[in-house]
Amino acid sequence: MAKQKKSEGFHSAAGLIRYFDAEEKTSLRIPPWFVIALCVGTIFVVTAVNIIWKI
Repeated sequence: MAKQKKSEGFHSAAGLIRYFDAEEKTSLRIPPWFVIALCVGTIFVVTAVNIIWKI
């Protein structure tokens, strides 16, 4: 069996937490209402195309 390194877990977890905290501040933020409006718009377009071309 391979030896397990017990001391690496905490250091790597701390680095991931620091990475995700930094990325959260600079990431693109999309409001929830925009996602819902985009879904409703897509449903409308697909339904309209289905009615027009009878797919």
